[in-house]
Amino acid sequence: MSLFLIVALPFLGALLPGLMNSAGRQACAGITFTVTLAAFIGLLTNAPAVFAGEVVQAGVNWLPALGMNFTLMLDGLGFFFALLILGIGLLIITYGRFYLSRDDNMGEFFTYLLLFQGAMVGIVLSDNILLLLVFWELTSLSSFLLIGYWKHLPEGRQGARMALTVTGMGGLAMVGGMLILGQIAGSYDLSVILQNRELIQESPLYLPALLLILLGCFTKSAQFPFHFWLPHAMAAPTPVSAYLHSATMVKAGIFLMARMWPVLSGTPEWFVIVTTAGLITMVIGAFIAVFKHDLKALLAFSTVSHLGLITMLLGTGTAFGAMAAVFHILNHATFKAALFMSAGIVDHEAHTRDIRRLGGLRHLMPITFVIATVAALSMAGIPLLNGFLSKEMMLEEAHHTVLFGSHWLVPALAVVGSLFSAAYSFRLIAHTFFGPKRDDYPAKPHDPGPGMWMPPAILVVLVVVIGVAPFLVQDFVFMVAKAVIGDVAPLETKYIKIWHGLVPALFMSIAAVVGGLLLLAAFRPALRLWDAAPRPEAKTIFEALIAGVVAAARAFTHKLHNGAFSRYGAIMAVTVIAAGYFAWTTGTVGAATREMQPAGPVPIAGWVMLVAATGALVFQHRNRLLSLILIGIAGLMVSVGFVFFSAPDLAMTQITVEVVTIILLLLALNFLPNHTPVESDVMRRTRDAVVALAGGLAAMGLSFHYLMREAVTTPISEFHLANSYKGGGGTNVVNVILVDFRGFDTYGEIIVLGIAALLIYALTETLLSGPVRARLLNRKPDQPLAGDMHPTMMVVLTRVIMPVVLMVGFYIFLRGHNEPGGGFIAGLVVSIAVVMQYMASGFSWTSARLRYPYHGVIGAGVLIAGLTGIGSWFVAKPFLTSDFTYVRIPPFQEFELATAALFDLGVFLAVVGAVMLSLESFSRLARRAHVRDSEHPMDIDPSRDDPETAEGRA
Repeated sequence: MSLFLIVALPFLGALLPGLMNSAGRQACAGITFTVTLAAFIGLLTNAPAVFAGEVVQAGVNWLPALGMNFTLMLDGLGFFFALLILGIGLLIITYGRFYLSRDDNMGEFFTYLLLFQGAMVGIVLSDNILLLLVFWELTSLSSFLLIGYWKHLPEGRQGARMALTVTGMGGLAMVGGMLILGQIAGSYDLSVILQNRELIQESPLYLPALLLILLGCFTKSAQFPFHFWLPHAMAAPTPVSAYLHSATMVKAGIFLMARMWPVLSGTPEWFVIVTTAGLITMVIGAFIAVFKHDLKALLAFSTVSHLGLITMLLGTGTAFGAMAAVFHILNHATFKAALFMSAGIVDHEAHTRDIRRLGGLRHLMPITFVIATVAALSMAGIPLLNGFLSKEMMLEEAHHTVLFGSHWLVPALAVVGSLFSAAYSFRLIAHTFFGPKRDDYPAKPHDPGPGMWMPPAILVVLVVVIGVAPFLVQDFVFMVAKAVIGDVAPLETKYIKIWHGLVPALFMSIAAVVGGLLLLAAFRPALRLWDAAPRPEAKTIFEALIAGVVAAARAFTHKLHNGAFSRYGAIMAVTVIAAGYFAWTTGTVGAATREMQPAGPVPIAGWVMLVAATGALVFQHRNRLLSLILIGIAGLMVSVGFVFFSAPDLAMTQITVEVVTIILLLLALNFLPNHTPVESDVMRRTRDAVVALAGGLAAMGLSFHYLMREAVTTPISEFHLANSYKGGGGTNVVNVILVDFRGFDTYGEIIVLGIAALLIYALTETLLSGPVRARLLNRKPDQPLAGDMHPTMMVVLTRVIMPVVLMVGFYIFLRGHNEPGGGFIAGLVVSIAVVMQYMASGFSWTSARLRYPYHGVIGAGVLIAGLTGIGSWFVAKPFLTSDFTYVRIPPFQEFELATAALFDLGVFLAVVGAVMLSLESFSRLARRAHVRDSEHPMDIDPSRDDPETAEGRA
C-alpha cells in the first residue's frame, strides 16, 4: 500500500465516527477499528521490503521553493513506530468501545483518536523535517482534544492546557532547530540530512540546533524539567492515557532523538545533555511514583521514569545503547499499555483508583489480577519477562558509561532508578490485589467482559513470549537498531538473551529488586517521611509561572494597547524613524548618480494644490464634510500625477476609487455629527505634529535618496517587462501583474473586499434588528431637505449615461490585458453607473429592479476567480498560472483568448458586488420613518400627475 494512503487513512477516517454516531456505539467503534486495521494491513504490505533492508519512499513536490516537499520514508525505525501506533491503536479502540459510558460522545472521542493517530503516523513516516513539524504540532493539538475530552472535569481541562502549553513551547523551539539543521545540511529532507553527519557536527550552528531540537524532544517526552505535564494528562479517559503513555505522544520525542541519532549523537554536548537529563528523569520519576496513591498517577510517573531510561540509553551515543533503547521501547509499550488498561478496569469496576481504598482484588478480579501482575513484574524487571531483558541491557550499558569523569555515577543512579521502579511495581501488585477483601469498596469489583480484558491480555502474552523466547524478536530489534545507527557504528548482535553469566548487570539487577522489596516492606515509615518532607510542587510552580507571565503581558499590553490609535501610530513612526536614522548614520551613502529634471508650471501647480489640500486638511479635519472634500482633491491630484508619469492604469483606478469612496463616505457622514469634538490636549497634539513631521521628512528624504541613485539590485519591473507578453500573453504589464504574476495577491484582495462588504451588511442587519433601529428611523435632519429628492434632470441623465457607461466598462474590461483597463477598473466604472441610479431614483425603485442579490455576485466572482486558478492544476501548473492562445473566427481578425480574462471576470463581479452591497447597506440605514421613499423613478412626472392622462391609463 502507498505510504500516502497509510498516512491519509486515519485523517480521512476521522470524518466517519461522527457520521456514524447516530448508528450506535458498535458502528462508531467498528468504523474506527476498520480504518485503523486498513492502515495496519497497508503497513504490513511494506514489511518484506523493510526487512530486506530497503527504504520505501514516496513523495511529491509541495512547496519546492521553500524546500517543503510531501515526502515520506519507511525504514526499520519508521516501520517499528508505525507498527506500535497502529497495532496498539487497534487494541485501544476495542478497549475504548467498552470502557466509555453511554453518556460519552463516542463519535467525538474516536474522531479525536483518529486525528491523533494520523498525526503520529505522519511524524514517524515523514522524510521532510518541515512536514514532520506540521504533524508534530498536529499531535499537540489533537492530544489537547483527547486529554480534555471530559470537558466537565476541571482537572481534564487543566491537564489539556498544561500539555498544550509545554509541548507547544517546545515545538516552537524545535521549529528553530530544524530550520537551522536544514540550513546546515542544505536540504530539509531527512534522507539527505542523515547523510551529512560530519558537516552538521562541524558546523558552528550545531550546538544551537541541538539545544532547540532537544528542547522540543524533552518537552514532548516529559524529560526533566518538563516532566510535570505528563502525570496531569492522566485526567484523560484511560484509553487515551494507555495510548499516549505506551505508543504515541510521549514516544514522539524519543522517536525524534532516535531518528536524529546518526547526525546529532557522538558529541560531548549530546552525551552530557541527553544522558544527564535521562538519568535525572529516570530517578525522579521512579521516586515520586513510589508514593502515589492514584493508580494512574503511579503509572504516569513510571512512564516518566522509563522515558528517562530510554533517553539515557540514546544519550550514551553507543550502538549498544541505541539497540537497548529500541528493545525497551518495544517492551515498555507492551507492559505499560496493559497496565494502564488494567488500572482502567479497576477504576471502571471498583469506581476508584485510590490504592488506599483497594486491596484484596485478586479474589474478586482474578483475570485482571493476572494481567496486571505479569505486566507489573515485567516493569519491575523480573526474569522470564520482557522488561527484565531490556533492563539488563540498560544496566550493562550504564556499567560502561563514564559521566563527568566518574565511573560509578551512572551505574549507581541506574540501580537507584531500577530500585524505585521495582518498589512501585511491587506496591501496585501488593496494595491493589493482595490483602484481605474489603467491605467498603465504592462499588462491588468484578472482572469485566472480554471486550475490556482481552486487549491487555494480548499484550501480556507478548510480554511473556518475548521474555521467554527473545530470539523471536531479536532479528526485528536488530533491524530497527540498524535503522537508528545507520553507518555510524557496528551493531552488537549477541546480547538479546536471558542468561549472560555472572556479569555486573546481573548483580545490579538483583540489588535493585531486593532493594525494591525492602522499600515496600518499609513503605509506611517511608510514606510518613515523604508526607513530612517539604518539596516543590511542579503544578503550583507552573501555574504561578503562567499567572506571572499573563500578568506581565497584561500590564505591558495595557500600557501600549489602550485603544488610542494615535499612540499606536506614534510608537510605530518613532520606531521606524529611529531604525532609519541608525541605518543612515552607520551605513554608507554613495554619491548621486542622477540629475534633477526640470519641473514645468503644470507639475508645480499640481504639487501646490496637493500640498494646499493636505495642509488644509490638517487644520480643518474637525469639519467632516470639508475634510472629505479635501481628501477628494488630494486623490484627484494623485490621479493627475499618475497621468503625468505615464501610468494610465493607476490613474483610472485612483479616480474611480475616489468617486466610489467619496459617495460611500458621504452616505456614512449622514449618521455622524458635522464636526469632530476636540479630545486631545495641546501637548498631545504637539507631540503628534512633531512625530508626523519627522516621519514625513524621513520618508521624503529616503524617497529623494533612491530617486537620485541607481537601484542597488535589478528591479523586479525588468522581469515583468520582459515576461509580460511571453509568460502572461498581455502587453499591459500592470494588468498581467494583477492577474498572473501576483494573481494570488489579487485573489486574496477580492476575498477581503467581499468580507468587508458582508461585514457592513451584517452590521446593518444588527443595527436594524436592535434598539438602535428606532433612533435611526426617527432621527430628524439638522438642515432642511431639498423638496425634489429625485430630480427629473438627474433621472433622465443617469438613464441616458447608463448604457454608455456599461459599454465603456465592457470595453475597459476587454482591453485590459493589452491596454489600460481590466476587471477592477471596469467593476468600479459599472459600480458608479449603478450608484447613480440609486442616487437619482432612490433605494426602493432601484432595489425593486434588482435581479441578482449582491451577496451572490460577490460569491460568484470569488468562485470564478478560484476555479480559474484551480484549472491550472489540471495542466500541471501552479495555482492561478494563466494560459493564452490566438484564434480566428471569420470574418473577424485573429484575436487572443486568455484564461486571465476569466480571472478578471471574477475580479469584476467581486468589485461590483462589494461596492453595491456596501451602498445598499448604507441606503437602508438612511431610511426614516416619516419619509416615504417613492416607488416611482422621479418625484415630478407630468404623465403620472396629469388627471386626464391618469384617467386614460385607468
